[in-house]
Parts: sequence; C-alpha cells; structure tokens
Amino acid sequence: MRILLAERNLTLLQRLQDALSAVGHVVDTATTGAAAEWLMVQRAYSLLVVDWALPQVPGWTLCQQYHQHWQGAPVLVLIETGDTPPATANIGIIDVLEKPIHPPDLLARVQALGRRSPLWSGETLSVGDLRLHLQTLTLERRGKTLALTSREFQCMELLMRHPNQVLSQPNIGAAVWPWGATPESNAIASLIRRLRQRLKMLEAADWLETIYGMGYRLRLPVGVLSHSTQ
Repeated sequence: MRILLAERNLTLLQRLQDALSAVGHVVDTATTGAAAEWLMVQRAYSLLVVDWALPQVPGWTLCQQYHQHWQGAPVLVLIETGDTPPATANIGIIDVLEKPIHPPDLLARVQALGRRSPLWSGETLSVGDLRLHLQTLTLERRGKTLALTSREFQCMELLMRHPNQVLSQPNIGAAVWPWGATPESNAIASLIRRLRQRLKMLEAADWLETIYGMGYRLRLPVGVLSHSTQ
C-alpha cells in the first residue's frame, strides 16, 4: 500500500517509516500538517496515519478536510498518552492509537485498516500461474516460493498490476520510491535485474522484458490473458 505518515516527532517518524517500509509499503512522510495537506492532493493513498497534534495544520483539521474532499482511505490517528480520543463521526477517522507507538502494534492496525481501503485488492495478486502474496512479500510459481525484499516486492506488484503494459523508469520510480526520493541513475535497472534473477529461479525470466528506450513490461506468455486478485 501507499501510506501517508504525518508525525511531528522526527525520531518516531523514521522508526515508523522503517517498520512500514520493511513490510512492503511505500511511505510518504510529513512532519507538519501543511506538508501532509499538500501530499494528499498529489497522491492517492490506501491509508493515512496522522499525528493528532501536527503543527501548522492540526490533525483534526487535516482529517476533516480529507473526509470532506477526498474521503476514500481510512485514517489512523496517533494521540499522546492520556489525551481524550477524538470523536470520529464527522471527520473520517477509523481508528486511534495511543503513544508510545510500538511498531508491531502499528503494523497490526495498518494490516486491518488496509482491508477497509477502497484500494484494497486482496491478499494475493496473480498473473497466470505467477502469484504474489501481498502480506508475506513472497513470489510463487509451480510450488516454489521466493522471498522478496521490500523494493523488489513493490516493483513486482506494480508490474503485475499492469501486465503487458510498458512502464517507464519515471513510472517505476514514482510508484516504488517515496515522494521526494530520487533513485540513483542505475537503481531501477539494478532492481529489474534482481527481479529477473528471481523470476529465473521460477522459470519465468523471459516474462520480464526490457523495451529499450521506453522501459519494462511483464510480458505474458501465450495463453495468459489477465491478472486477478484474491
């Protein structure tokens, strides 16, 4: 999932971002409500995680604006210990988590809330007999299962959601890297090379095709017509 994480404490922000990224999420971050407000306009998110006490634009205002104008994604609000939980009816909040935040608790909430997102598409993504398990970051074919790194998983998910479609390096960079992060010149080519090695282990290396001067595509073998989720 692509998640917007808005938290004023930089140390906590980095810790939570690392935990979410490690399990395959693409995380855009903001330390102020104004920055989060701007990001909400730029991207479609599966989930928002919002500090209730953000500076510039407070969390309740951010949630209210999102609920009124964009809606869609569920919102998890982070509050300080002892604070009164915010009312949720009119501002789109789905859940509240009290600080201090422990990454396993956050990940459990995120997994549950992700299923309530309009962008949720199930636990498994399939193209032909190639299956990507979204919760375990594993790729499976013909009874063999491989673990992927977080970025390999994110790129593979993108390719499998757009079979037979040529994706340019800027397309991949925008989808796989967080907002504002620019991949190094050879980073995407290296990522594709690693994915091709993974697919080779599943006897599907020729599925991932380089279209010189244009980008990359997951080219389906003859007889493979579509992709699906479960």
